[in-house]
Amino acid sequence: MCCSVLVADSEGKLSSPRGSQLVHMTLMMHSWVVPSQMFAQKLLTLYPPLSLRPKRSQICHLIRQWISQFPAVFEADPRLEQTMGDLWALVRSDGEETHSQLIDTSCLSPHVNIFQAPSPSVKKRKVSLIFDHMEPDEMAEHLSYLEFKNFCNVSFLDYRSYVVRGSVRDNPALERSVMMCNGVSQWVQLMILSRHTAQQRAQVFTKFIHVAQKLRALQNFNTLMAVTGGLCHSSISRLKDTSNLLPPDITKALSEMTELLSSRSNYINYRRVYNDCSGFKVPILGVHLKDLISLNEALPDYIDDDKINLSKLQHLYSNINDLLSIHSYTPPFEANKDLLHLLTLSLDLYYTEDEIYELSYTKEPKNPKIQPVTPVKPPVVAEWGSGVTPRLDPDTISKHVKQMVDSVMKNYDQNQDGYISLEDFEKIAANFPFSFCTHETDREGQISREEINSYFMRGMSVCAKLGFNFKDAHNFHEMTYKRPTFCYTCGGFLWGVIKQGYHCKGKMGTSVWKNNTEDSALSDRSTQTDPGVWTPEKKDKRGNHHNSLVHASPDRKVRRCKVIVTED
Repeated sequence: MCCSVLVADSEGKLSSPRGSQLVHMTLMMHSWVVPSQMFAQKLLTLYPPLSLRPKRSQICHLIRQWISQFPAVFEADPRLEQTMGDLWALVRSDGEETHSQLIDTSCLSPHVNIFQAPSPSVKKRKVSLIFDHMEPDEMAEHLSYLEFKNFCNVSFLDYRSYVVRGSVRDNPALERSVMMCNGVSQWVQLMILSRHTAQQRAQVFTKFIHVAQKLRALQNFNTLMAVTGGLCHSSISRLKDTSNLLPPDITKALSEMTELLSSRSNYINYRRVYNDCSGFKVPILGVHLKDLISLNEALPDYIDDDKINLSKLQHLYSNINDLLSIHSYTPPFEANKDLLHLLTLSLDLYYTEDEIYELSYTKEPKNPKIQPVTPVKPPVVAEWGSGVTPRLDPDTISKHVKQMVDSVMKNYDQNQDGYISLEDFEKIAANFPFSFCTHETDREGQISREEINSYFMRGMSVCAKLGFNFKDAHNFHEMTYKRPTFCYTCGGFLWGVIKQGYHCKGKMGTSVWKNNTEDSALSDRSTQTDPGVWTPEKKDKRGNHHNSLVHASPDRKVRRCKVIVTED
């Protein structure tokens, strides 16, 4: 294999496009049959004596192309780096300074993501961060921006890892794609189920059909699969009262989408449409990963016992290169940074199937006298990620919360005093299908940046199934309270010089007795609420009303979250 790609002249120039493609394929695909370390060792043994100077130059230029085109290979393989060091030492010892510079891997250029989408718009125009105000086209474009960004982060090494191992575990790029797909599908379901009446649910359903139609026009098939999968999920399709209110054209559009994405005959309808697409597009990644697995399993690595099956490598290379070539396209739209922050955090939510079904039956209880709606067979969503439930780490969620809160304040803090109206906050909170927990406010009719941040940090910790024991979630500092405050954990009175306590300056903002600082995390975890909860207003043991903000479905009752009570 190594000899077959020494097609460059002594200056590293390739004689033909076919020769260039052969070199590129070999450098990318050899690791499917030969570890990169062994490939480098073979080049080391081929490095000829000084009398064959032109061939020496050919080998060094080949290695230079390998290093420049696929730097990630060297960064990920310490054994390969060791072999390259041996080769560099050999070349250096022969006095070939120019050649040693060609194969030097000590100063690898950082991997550059060739994601071509324009940077999110940073125009100072105000945008609405309210779900009901977002146009379907706008929503589809921003979902496509996030999807394409994830897709462009998947490298040829990620494809190989999945095909060889059959799992997305320890493959961050593909894990993000699974999370995006599952996140969109769940978000669609939850936004429909968050509405209280069948008419409202039908309106949200209709809106997502229009989103799906725009995704089809944008040729974003991966997000189209996720949205359609959410609309066809049995927790939604069982809602007879809702489905009866859908216009005929909406029902027809859903049927067309499911037909397009059907797995029948190995996704024949999707493949036909996708192959006719040109320009910007986002494929259904799971379908193409399945193709790679089929090729890898069907064709042997070697033929005649000792000859590498170049035909197999060429087929795999062609499929992978087609996917990688999409990275160079520019999306035909721009994205607003604030809307991206909102959607990113919305898609971080995670609920179990049981929780979603429970909510569905709460909205429309099962009635044995009513014939069930004829189910629409949903497309298979993220089948290639089955068995894995990737979760975001606390630091990432904290980052997403901060970005979203910054965007909220930028667009709704008209006086720039660190507060927005409760009315605006209630509408924004509706983007996140259900209430997470109650939240204190210290100014009537308004809510501060810190309170918004605390609200979403608590909520995301519940919905992402992380618990409240975030890293550095509590940052307690001793302080004297100059106004009546009650301990977060035990409800004890904190006020004055004698009644000192500890206040969290971190994300939670809790106040507790000194002895209760260690118990606060346990209290957090034991008092979290379930998705879609309603927390009725209560009085504490001293008869004070909790000045709390509640956003939730008023038809479910669960445990109440404790909150700090502060009186002016």
